[in-house]
Amino acid sequence: MKCRVRGRPGWSPGRLALVTVLQFAENLTDRAAAHRVRYGMDLKYALGLELDDPGFDASVLSEFRTRPVEHGLEEKVLDLLLTALKDRGLVKAGGKQRTDSTRVLAALRDLNRLEPAGETPRAALETLACAAPDWLTG
Repeated sequence: MKCRVRGRPGWSPGRLALVTVLQFAENLTDRAAAHRVRYGMDLKYALGLELDDPGFDASVLSEFRTRPVEHGLEEKVLDLLLTALKDRGLVKAGGKQRTDSTRVLAALRDLNRLEPAGETPRAALETLACAAPDWLTG
């Protein structure tokens, strides 16, 4: 009987939610947030990860945000988050916190659409730098 290799275990929703909050706080794209989780000691510490943890692919964040929306639970997720933050004294009732999840989700979707547009010129310049380095230095 052969043992099947199943790969790495998935990330917990709590950890992914924390990454999403930190991503929003630091105004990071999905790719940049995944990079910070992979290489940033501060995020590894905040997430309780080992220093050699390889992190996750950037697409995980987009998939994570899509699930609650597909099931109509975006308001529930936001309410649970706000309740937890309020219980810990991190936000106050009547404060200036934004609670309209529709605007937050729209902003995140825009980031996901803009990221490939920014990555395309970067990838083209990297390829050009390898193929014709003299052209770029001139």
